[in-house]
Amino acid sequence: NDFALTILFGIKKFLAWIGIPSHMLDKMDELLFLIVIVIIAFIVAGIVHAVLVHLAKKILKRKRVGFFESMFKYGVFRKLTAIIPPLMVSALLPFAFSKDSAWFILSEKITWIYFFIALIISVNAILNTVGDELKKNKQLKNRPMKGFIQIFRVVFYCVVVIVIISILINKSPLNLITGLGAFTAVLMLVFKDTILGLVAGVMISEDDMLRIGDWIEMPQNNINGTVIDISLDVVKVQNFDNTIVTVPPYSLVSGSFINWRGGRRIMREYTLKLDYIKPCTPEFLEKMKAFDKELAQFITEKQKQAADGKVANTDNPEGLVNGTIDTNLGLFRAYMSMYLRHHPFVSKELLLMVRTLPPVANGLPVQIYCFSSNKNWPSYESIQAEIMEHFVSVLPAFELYPFQNADARDMILSSYIESAKVDLSTLIGIPWHTTVTQSNPFDVEKQEVQDTHPKA
Repeated sequence: NDFALTILFGIKKFLAWIGIPSHMLDKMDELLFLIVIVIIAFIVAGIVHAVLVHLAKKILKRKRVGFFESMFKYGVFRKLTAIIPPLMVSALLPFAFSKDSAWFILSEKITWIYFFIALIISVNAILNTVGDELKKNKQLKNRPMKGFIQIFRVVFYCVVVIVIISILINKSPLNLITGLGAFTAVLMLVFKDTILGLVAGVMISEDDMLRIGDWIEMPQNNINGTVIDISLDVVKVQNFDNTIVTVPPYSLVSGSFINWRGGRRIMREYTLKLDYIKPCTPEFLEKMKAFDKELAQFITEKQKQAADGKVANTDNPEGLVNGTIDTNLGLFRAYMSMYLRHHPFVSKELLLMVRTLPPVANGLPVQIYCFSSNKNWPSYESIQAEIMEHFVSVLPAFELYPFQNADARDMILSSYIESAKVDLSTLIGIPWHTTVTQSNPFDVEKQEVQDTHPKA
Protein backbone atom coordinates (compact mmCIF):
# COMPACT_ATOMS: atom_id res chain seq x y z
CA ASN A 1 0.00 0.00 0.00
CA ASP A 2 2.78 2.43 0.89
CA PHE A 3 4.53 1.60 -2.38
CA ALA A 4 1.38 2.27 -4.41
CA LEU A 5 0.60 5.50 -2.55
CA THR A 6 4.18 6.70 -3.03
CA ILE A 7 3.92 6.12 -6.79
CA LEU A 8 0.51 7.84 -6.96
CA PHE A 9 1.75 10.87 -4.95
CA GLY A 10 4.83 11.15 -7.17
CA ILE A 11 2.69 11.11 -10.32
CA LYS A 12 0.39 13.86 -9.01
CA LYS A 13 3.38 15.97 -8.05
CA PHE A 14 4.91 15.49 -11.51
CA LEU A 15 1.68 16.45 -13.28
CA ALA A 16 1.30 19.57 -11.17
CA TRP A 17 4.93 20.49 -11.86
CA ILE A 18 4.43 20.32 -15.64
CA GLY A 19 1.36 22.57 -15.34
CA ILE A 20 -1.58 20.19 -15.66
CA PRO A 21 -4.76 21.87 -14.38
CA SER A 22 -6.01 20.57 -11.05
CA HIS A 23 -9.41 19.43 -12.41
CA MET A 24 -7.58 17.08 -14.85
CA LEU A 25 -5.14 15.71 -12.31
CA ASP A 26 -7.42 12.92 -11.06
CA LYS A 27 -8.02 11.53 -14.59
CA MET A 28 -4.44 11.90 -15.77
CA ASP A 29 -2.83 10.44 -12.66
CA GLU A 30 -4.99 7.28 -12.88
CA LEU A 31 -3.90 6.55 -16.47
CA LEU A 32 -0.26 7.37 -15.74
CA PHE A 33 -0.37 5.23 -12.60
CA LEU A 34 -1.66 2.30 -14.70
CA ILE A 35 1.12 2.78 -17.26
CA VAL A 36 3.78 3.05 -14.55
CA ILE A 37 2.70 -0.09 -12.68
CA VAL A 38 2.57 -2.06 -15.96
CA ILE A 39 6.14 -0.94 -16.77
CA ILE A 40 7.34 -1.73 -13.25
CA ALA A 41 5.65 -5.14 -13.37
CA PHE A 42 7.43 -6.09 -16.60
CA ILE A 43 10.75 -4.78 -15.24
CA VAL A 44 10.36 -6.93 -12.13
CA ALA A 45 9.49 -9.95 -14.32
CA GLY A 46 12.63 -9.32 -16.41
CA ILE A 47 14.80 -9.12 -13.28
CA VAL A 48 13.33 -12.35 -11.88
CA HIS A 49 13.87 -14.06 -15.24
CA ALA A 50 17.50 -12.92 -15.39
CA VAL A 51 18.15 -14.14 -11.82
CA LEU A 52 16.57 -17.56 -12.48
CA VAL A 53 18.50 -18.03 -15.73
CA HIS A 54 21.77 -17.01 -14.03
CA LEU A 55 21.24 -19.48 -11.18
CA ALA A 56 20.27 -22.29 -13.55
CA LYS A 57 23.37 -21.71 -15.71
CA LYS A 58 25.60 -21.76 -12.62
CA ILE A 59 24.08 -25.11 -11.61
CA LEU A 60 24.56 -26.49 -15.13
CA LYS A 61 28.23 -25.47 -15.09
CA ARG A 62 28.81 -27.50 -11.93
CA LYS A 63 26.59 -30.45 -12.81
CA ARG A 64 24.78 -31.50 -15.95
CA VAL A 65 21.06 -31.51 -15.06
CA GLY A 66 18.83 -32.74 -17.87
CA PHE A 67 15.72 -31.12 -16.40
CA PHE A 68 17.28 -27.63 -16.54
CA GLU A 69 18.46 -28.25 -20.11
CA SER A 70 14.89 -29.14 -21.11
CA MET A 71 13.63 -26.01 -19.32
CA PHE A 72 15.98 -23.88 -21.41
CA LYS A 73 14.91 -25.74 -24.55
CA TYR A 74 11.24 -24.87 -24.02
CA GLY A 75 11.83 -21.42 -22.47
CA VAL A 76 10.19 -22.33 -19.16
CA PHE A 77 11.85 -19.53 -17.17
CA ARG A 78 10.76 -16.83 -19.63
CA LYS A 79 7.20 -18.15 -19.83
CA LEU A 80 6.87 -18.61 -16.07
CA THR A 81 7.97 -15.06 -15.31
CA ALA A 82 5.32 -13.82 -17.77
CA ILE A 83 2.68 -14.47 -15.08
CA ILE A 84 4.30 -11.95 -12.72
CA PRO A 85 3.12 -8.69 -14.46
CA PRO A 86 -0.62 -9.46 -14.35
CA LEU A 87 -0.38 -10.44 -10.68
CA MET A 88 1.37 -7.14 -9.79
CA VAL A 89 -0.98 -5.06 -11.91
CA SER A 90 -4.02 -6.76 -10.39
CA ALA A 91 -2.73 -6.05 -6.87
CA LEU A 92 -2.10 -2.34 -7.61
CA LEU A 93 -5.17 -1.57 -9.76
CA PRO A 94 -7.41 -0.53 -6.80
CA PHE A 95 -5.02 2.37 -6.17
CA ALA A 96 -5.42 3.63 -9.72
CA PHE A 97 -9.19 3.43 -10.22
CA SER A 98 -12.29 3.19 -8.14
CA LYS A 99 -13.64 -0.34 -8.05
CA ASP A 100 -16.92 0.85 -9.50
CA SER A 101 -15.36 2.64 -12.46
CA ALA A 102 -15.52 1.23 -15.99
CA TRP A 103 -11.72 1.60 -16.34
CA PHE A 104 -11.15 -0.60 -13.30
CA ILE A 105 -13.54 -3.35 -14.51
CA LEU A 106 -12.05 -3.35 -18.04
CA SER A 107 -8.44 -3.29 -16.80
CA GLU A 108 -9.08 -6.08 -14.31
CA LYS A 109 -10.68 -8.32 -16.96
CA ILE A 110 -7.80 -7.74 -19.40
CA THR A 111 -5.28 -8.40 -16.63
CA TRP A 112 -6.80 -11.72 -15.55
CA ILE A 113 -7.33 -12.92 -19.13
CA TYR A 114 -3.67 -12.13 -19.82
CA PHE A 115 -2.74 -14.02 -16.63
CA PHE A 116 -4.59 -17.20 -17.65
CA ILE A 117 -3.21 -17.11 -21.21
CA ALA A 118 0.32 -16.76 -19.78
CA LEU A 119 -0.49 -19.58 -17.36
CA ILE A 120 -1.54 -21.88 -20.24
CA ILE A 121 1.69 -21.13 -22.10
CA SER A 122 3.76 -21.72 -18.95
CA VAL A 123 2.05 -25.00 -18.05
CA ASN A 124 2.42 -26.20 -21.66
CA ALA A 125 6.19 -25.54 -21.53
CA ILE A 126 6.46 -27.32 -18.17
CA LEU A 127 4.52 -30.34 -19.49
CA ASN A 128 6.83 -30.54 -22.53
CA THR A 129 9.82 -30.47 -20.18
CA VAL A 130 8.33 -33.19 -17.98
CA GLY A 131 7.51 -35.27 -21.07
CA ASP A 132 11.13 -35.12 -22.28
CA GLU A 133 12.41 -36.18 -18.86
CA LEU A 134 9.94 -39.08 -18.63
CA LYS A 135 11.20 -40.36 -21.99
CA LYS A 136 14.71 -40.54 -20.53
CA ASN A 137 13.52 -42.56 -17.52
CA LYS A 138 14.33 -46.24 -18.06
CA GLN A 139 11.22 -47.44 -16.25
CA LEU A 140 8.81 -45.00 -17.88
CA LYS A 141 10.23 -44.40 -21.36
CA ASN A 142 8.30 -47.34 -22.84
CA ARG A 143 5.03 -46.29 -21.21
CA PRO A 144 2.58 -44.10 -23.17
CA MET A 145 3.28 -41.10 -20.89
CA LYS A 146 2.63 -38.71 -23.75
CA GLY A 147 -1.04 -39.74 -23.66
CA PHE A 148 -1.35 -38.98 -19.94
CA ILE A 149 0.32 -35.60 -20.41
CA GLN A 150 -2.13 -34.83 -23.21
CA ILE A 151 -5.04 -35.81 -20.93
CA PHE A 152 -3.84 -33.39 -18.25
CA ARG A 153 -3.27 -30.69 -20.89
CA VAL A 154 -6.80 -31.06 -22.31
CA VAL A 155 -8.41 -30.97 -18.84
CA PHE A 156 -6.35 -27.93 -17.83
CA TYR A 157 -7.15 -26.09 -21.08
CA CYS A 158 -10.86 -26.75 -20.62
CA VAL A 159 -10.80 -25.39 -17.05
CA VAL A 160 -8.90 -22.27 -18.12
CA VAL A 161 -11.25 -21.61 -21.05
CA ILE A 162 -14.25 -21.89 -18.70
CA VAL A 163 -12.62 -19.44 -16.28
CA ILE A 164 -11.84 -16.94 -19.09
CA ILE A 165 -15.43 -17.12 -20.38
CA SER A 166 -16.73 -16.60 -16.84
CA ILE A 167 -14.53 -13.49 -16.53
CA LEU A 168 -15.87 -12.07 -19.79
CA ILE A 169 -19.53 -12.62 -18.94
CA ASN A 170 -19.23 -11.92 -15.19
CA LYS A 171 -20.55 -15.34 -14.19
CA SER A 172 -19.20 -17.88 -11.73
CA PRO A 173 -17.24 -20.76 -13.34
CA LEU A 174 -19.42 -23.18 -11.33
CA ASN A 175 -22.53 -21.85 -13.06
CA LEU A 176 -20.94 -22.45 -16.44
CA ILE A 177 -19.89 -26.00 -15.52
CA THR A 178 -23.42 -26.72 -14.31
CA GLY A 179 -24.83 -25.39 -17.56
CA LEU A 180 -22.54 -27.68 -19.57
CA GLY A 181 -24.57 -30.65 -18.35
CA ALA A 182 -27.20 -29.83 -20.95
CA PHE A 183 -24.59 -30.19 -23.69
CA THR A 184 -23.17 -33.50 -22.49
CA ALA A 185 -24.58 -35.46 -25.44
CA VAL A 186 -23.11 -32.96 -27.91
CA LEU A 187 -19.75 -32.97 -26.15
CA MET A 188 -19.64 -36.79 -26.14
CA LEU A 189 -20.32 -36.80 -29.87
CA VAL A 190 -17.69 -34.14 -30.62
CA PHE A 191 -15.04 -35.65 -28.33
CA LYS A 192 -15.89 -39.30 -29.00
CA ASP A 193 -12.42 -40.21 -30.31
CA THR A 194 -10.74 -38.33 -27.45
CA ILE A 195 -12.84 -40.11 -24.81
CA LEU A 196 -12.30 -43.52 -26.41
CA GLY A 197 -8.60 -42.74 -26.77
CA LEU A 198 -8.42 -41.74 -23.11
CA VAL A 199 -9.97 -45.04 -21.95
CA ALA A 200 -7.86 -47.06 -24.41
CA GLY A 201 -4.68 -45.23 -23.35
CA VAL A 202 -5.31 -46.08 -19.72
CA MET A 203 -5.93 -49.76 -20.62
CA ILE A 204 -2.82 -49.93 -22.83
CA SER A 205 -0.66 -48.44 -20.07
CA GLU A 206 -2.18 -50.45 -17.22
CA ASP A 207 -1.91 -53.78 -19.05
CA ASP A 208 1.45 -52.88 -20.68
CA MET A 209 0.02 -53.90 -24.05
CA LEU A 210 2.13 -51.55 -26.15
CA ARG A 211 5.37 -49.62 -25.88
CA ILE A 212 7.29 -47.29 -28.15
CA GLY A 213 9.75 -49.45 -30.09
CA ASP A 214 7.53 -52.57 -30.13
CA TRP A 215 7.19 -54.38 -33.45
CA ILE A 216 3.49 -55.09 -34.02
CA GLU A 217 1.41 -56.72 -36.73
CA MET A 218 -2.22 -55.81 -37.40
CA PRO A 219 -3.16 -57.12 -40.87
CA GLN A 220 -6.67 -55.65 -40.81
CA ASN A 221 -5.13 -52.15 -40.67
CA ASN A 222 -2.10 -52.88 -42.89
CA ILE A 223 0.23 -52.52 -39.90
CA ASN A 224 3.51 -54.42 -39.75
CA GLY A 225 6.25 -52.33 -38.19
CA THR A 226 7.62 -50.42 -35.20
CA VAL A 227 5.57 -48.20 -32.87
CA ILE A 228 7.13 -44.73 -33.00
CA ASP A 229 4.57 -42.67 -31.06
CA ILE A 230 1.66 -43.22 -28.66
CA SER A 231 -0.61 -40.27 -27.93
CA LEU A 232 -4.11 -39.70 -26.64
CA ASP A 233 -5.89 -40.05 -29.97
CA VAL A 234 -3.44 -41.82 -32.28
CA VAL A 235 -0.75 -44.51 -32.38
CA LYS A 236 1.88 -44.10 -35.11
CA VAL A 237 3.57 -47.16 -36.60
CA GLN A 238 6.42 -47.14 -39.11
CA ASN A 239 6.02 -50.14 -41.39
CA PHE A 240 8.94 -52.16 -42.75
CA ASP A 241 8.60 -50.27 -46.08
CA ASN A 242 8.96 -46.92 -44.19
CA THR A 243 5.30 -45.99 -44.60
CA ILE A 244 3.68 -44.41 -41.52
CA VAL A 245 0.33 -45.85 -40.43
CA THR A 246 -1.80 -44.07 -37.82
CA VAL A 247 -4.47 -45.93 -35.88
CA PRO A 248 -6.73 -44.89 -32.98
CA PRO A 249 -5.71 -46.48 -29.64
CA TYR A 250 -9.19 -47.91 -29.08
CA SER A 251 -8.92 -50.01 -32.26
CA LEU A 252 -5.89 -51.75 -30.70
CA VAL A 253 -7.91 -52.49 -27.56
CA SER A 254 -11.13 -53.49 -29.31
CA GLY A 255 -9.37 -55.54 -32.00
CA SER A 256 -6.37 -57.86 -31.94
CA PHE A 257 -2.73 -57.39 -32.87
CA ILE A 258 0.56 -59.31 -32.62
CA ASN A 259 3.33 -57.77 -30.53
CA TRP A 260 6.88 -59.07 -31.17
CA ARG A 261 8.28 -57.30 -28.10
CA GLY A 262 10.56 -60.08 -26.91
CA GLY A 263 12.03 -60.71 -30.36
CA ARG A 264 11.10 -61.41 -33.95
CA ARG A 265 10.34 -65.01 -34.77
CA ILE A 266 12.52 -67.06 -37.11
CA MET A 267 10.65 -70.06 -38.48
CA ARG A 268 12.27 -71.55 -41.58
CA GLU A 269 12.86 -75.10 -42.76
CA TYR A 270 14.60 -77.22 -45.36
CA THR A 271 13.19 -80.51 -46.62
CA LEU A 272 15.72 -83.34 -46.27
CA LYS A 273 15.86 -86.45 -48.42
CA LEU A 274 14.50 -89.42 -46.46
CA ASP A 275 16.88 -91.99 -47.92
CA TYR A 276 19.87 -90.21 -46.34
CA ILE A 277 18.56 -90.42 -42.77
CA LYS A 278 20.36 -93.38 -41.19
CA PRO A 279 21.61 -94.80 -37.87
CA CYS A 280 24.90 -93.50 -36.48
CA THR A 281 27.75 -96.00 -36.50
CA PRO A 282 30.58 -95.79 -33.93
CA GLU A 283 32.90 -94.73 -36.75
CA PHE A 284 30.55 -91.93 -37.80
CA LEU A 285 30.28 -90.67 -34.20
CA GLU A 286 34.07 -90.65 -33.82
CA LYS A 287 34.36 -88.71 -37.04
CA MET A 288 31.77 -86.16 -35.88
CA LYS A 289 33.63 -85.62 -32.60
CA ALA A 290 36.32 -83.91 -34.64
CA PHE A 291 33.72 -81.67 -36.33
CA ASP A 292 32.92 -79.51 -33.31
CA LYS A 293 34.21 -79.47 -29.72
CA GLU A 294 30.80 -78.98 -28.12
CA LEU A 295 29.28 -81.64 -30.35
CA ALA A 296 32.10 -83.96 -29.25
CA GLN A 297 31.20 -83.33 -25.59
CA PHE A 298 27.54 -84.03 -26.38
CA ILE A 299 28.38 -87.33 -28.08
CA THR A 300 30.70 -88.39 -25.23
CA GLU A 301 28.08 -87.59 -22.56
CA LYS A 302 25.36 -89.39 -24.48
CA GLN A 303 27.59 -92.45 -24.92
CA LYS A 304 28.28 -92.51 -21.16
CA GLN A 305 24.56 -92.23 -20.38
CA ALA A 306 23.75 -94.99 -22.87
CA ALA A 307 26.38 -97.23 -21.27
CA ASP A 308 24.74 -96.62 -17.87
CA GLY A 309 21.31 -97.37 -19.32
CA LYS A 310 20.13 -93.74 -18.91
CA VAL A 311 18.77 -92.73 -22.29
CA ALA A 312 17.12 -89.28 -22.15
CA ASN A 313 16.90 -87.64 -25.55
CA THR A 314 14.41 -85.02 -24.29
CA ASP A 315 14.85 -82.84 -21.16
CA ASN A 316 18.14 -84.52 -20.37
CA PRO A 317 18.94 -84.44 -16.60
CA GLU A 318 22.52 -83.39 -17.38
CA GLY A 319 21.25 -80.31 -19.25
CA LEU A 320 22.12 -81.61 -22.72
CA VAL A 321 20.14 -80.25 -25.65
CA ASN A 322 17.35 -82.28 -27.17
CA GLY A 323 18.71 -84.70 -29.75
CA THR A 324 20.07 -88.21 -30.18
CA ILE A 325 23.20 -90.08 -31.20
CA ASP A 326 21.03 -92.81 -32.74
CA THR A 327 20.61 -91.15 -36.15
CA ASN A 328 22.51 -88.59 -38.15
CA LEU A 329 19.40 -86.39 -38.18
CA GLY A 330 19.08 -86.60 -34.38
CA LEU A 331 22.73 -85.59 -34.09
CA PHE A 332 22.20 -82.76 -36.54
CA ARG A 333 19.24 -81.46 -34.49
CA ALA A 334 21.44 -81.46 -31.38
CA TYR A 335 24.21 -79.59 -33.21
CA MET A 336 21.86 -76.91 -34.57
CA SER A 337 20.29 -76.47 -31.12
CA MET A 338 23.76 -75.82 -29.66
CA TYR A 339 24.55 -73.47 -32.54
CA LEU A 340 21.41 -71.43 -31.82
CA ARG A 341 22.10 -71.36 -28.07
CA HIS A 342 25.49 -69.79 -28.70
CA HIS A 343 24.34 -67.35 -31.37
CA PRO A 344 24.70 -63.82 -29.93
CA PHE A 345 21.54 -62.51 -31.60
CA VAL A 346 19.17 -65.39 -30.82
CA SER A 347 17.04 -64.76 -27.72
CA LYS A 348 17.77 -67.23 -24.91
CA GLU A 349 14.64 -66.24 -22.94
CA LEU A 350 12.17 -67.18 -25.68
CA LEU A 351 11.34 -70.53 -27.27
CA LEU A 352 14.17 -72.16 -29.20
CA MET A 353 14.07 -75.56 -30.92
CA VAL A 354 14.99 -77.58 -34.00
CA ARG A 355 12.09 -79.80 -34.98
CA THR A 356 10.85 -82.08 -37.74
CA LEU A 357 7.52 -81.40 -39.41
CA PRO A 358 5.14 -83.99 -40.91
CA PRO A 359 6.73 -85.75 -43.90
CA VAL A 360 5.81 -84.48 -47.36
CA ALA A 361 6.20 -85.92 -50.84
CA ASN A 362 9.67 -84.38 -51.18
CA GLY A 363 11.05 -85.63 -47.86
CA LEU A 364 11.16 -84.67 -44.19
CA PRO A 365 11.06 -80.91 -43.36
CA VAL A 366 13.43 -79.86 -40.53
CA GLN A 367 12.54 -76.49 -39.08
CA ILE A 368 14.51 -73.87 -37.15
CA TYR A 369 12.24 -72.16 -34.60
CA CYS A 370 13.72 -69.33 -32.53
CA PHE A 371 13.51 -65.57 -31.96
CA SER A 372 15.90 -62.83 -32.98
CA SER A 373 16.71 -60.48 -30.09
CA ASN A 374 17.36 -57.71 -32.62
CA LYS A 375 14.02 -56.46 -33.97
CA ASN A 376 15.47 -54.05 -36.53
CA TRP A 377 14.21 -55.36 -39.87
CA PRO A 378 17.50 -55.44 -41.88
CA SER A 379 19.34 -56.93 -38.86
CA TYR A 380 16.60 -59.52 -38.36
CA GLU A 381 16.78 -60.61 -42.00
CA SER A 382 20.58 -60.79 -41.81
CA ILE A 383 20.47 -62.97 -38.67
CA GLN A 384 17.85 -65.24 -40.22
CA ALA A 385 19.86 -65.59 -43.44
CA GLU A 386 23.05 -66.35 -41.48
CA ILE A 387 21.36 -69.16 -39.54
CA MET A 388 19.75 -70.75 -42.61
CA GLU A 389 22.97 -70.49 -44.64
CA HIS A 390 24.85 -72.27 -41.87
CA PHE A 391 22.05 -74.84 -41.64
CA VAL A 392 22.29 -75.89 -45.27
CA SER A 393 26.09 -75.65 -45.46
CA VAL A 394 26.73 -78.17 -42.64
CA LEU A 395 24.17 -80.75 -43.81
CA PRO A 396 26.68 -82.74 -45.93
CA ALA A 397 28.98 -83.12 -42.90
CA PHE A 398 26.16 -85.12 -41.28
CA GLU A 399 25.62 -86.97 -44.58
CA LEU A 400 22.26 -85.30 -44.99
CA TYR A 401 21.08 -83.58 -48.17
CA PRO A 402 18.22 -81.17 -48.88
CA PHE A 403 15.66 -81.86 -51.58
CA GLN A 404 15.82 -79.69 -54.68
CA ASN A 405 13.86 -80.03 -57.90
CA ALA A 406 16.00 -80.99 -60.89
CA ASP A 407 16.43 -78.44 -63.65
CA ALA A 408 17.87 -78.58 -67.19
CA ARG A 409 21.48 -78.28 -65.98
CA ASP A 410 20.99 -81.24 -63.63
CA MET A 411 19.69 -83.34 -66.52
CA ILE A 412 22.67 -82.45 -68.73
CA LEU A 413 25.20 -83.09 -65.95
CA SER A 414 23.51 -86.41 -65.19
CA SER A 415 23.79 -87.55 -68.80
CA TYR A 416 27.50 -86.60 -68.92
CA ILE A 417 28.23 -88.50 -65.71
CA GLU A 418 26.29 -91.57 -66.83
CA SER A 419 28.16 -91.66 -70.15
CA ALA A 420 31.48 -92.06 -68.28
CA LYS A 421 33.17 -90.40 -71.27
CA VAL A 422 33.74 -86.96 -69.72
CA ASP A 423 36.38 -85.86 -67.26
CA LEU A 424 34.32 -84.69 -64.27
CA SER A 425 36.89 -82.03 -63.39
CA THR A 426 35.97 -80.20 -66.60
CA LEU A 427 32.28 -79.94 -65.66
CA ILE A 428 31.01 -76.81 -63.95
CA GLY A 429 28.04 -76.94 -61.59
CA ILE A 430 28.46 -80.37 -59.98
CA PRO A 431 27.60 -80.14 -56.24
CA TRP A 432 30.85 -80.29 -54.26
CA HIS A 433 29.69 -83.29 -52.19
CA THR A 434 28.64 -85.39 -55.21
CA THR A 435 31.88 -87.11 -56.18
CA VAL A 436 34.74 -88.52 -54.14
CA THR A 437 37.33 -86.66 -56.16
CA GLN A 438 35.96 -83.25 -55.15
CA SER A 439 37.43 -81.38 -52.21
CA ASN A 440 35.05 -81.62 -49.27
CA PRO A 441 35.38 -78.69 -46.83
CA PHE A 442 33.96 -80.88 -44.05
CA ASP A 443 36.53 -83.69 -44.57
CA VAL A 444 37.98 -83.49 -41.06
CA GLU A 445 40.81 -85.87 -41.89
CA LYS A 446 42.30 -83.39 -44.39
CA GLN A 447 41.95 -80.01 -42.70
CA GLU A 448 41.27 -78.24 -39.41
CA VAL A 449 37.66 -77.73 -38.43
CA GLN A 450 38.29 -74.12 -37.43
CA ASP A 451 38.88 -73.21 -41.08
CA THR A 452 35.52 -74.53 -42.20
CA HIS A 453 33.11 -74.45 -39.29
CA PRO A 454 31.84 -70.87 -38.68
CA LYS A 455 30.92 -70.00 -35.14
CA ALA A 456 28.00 -67.73 -34.28
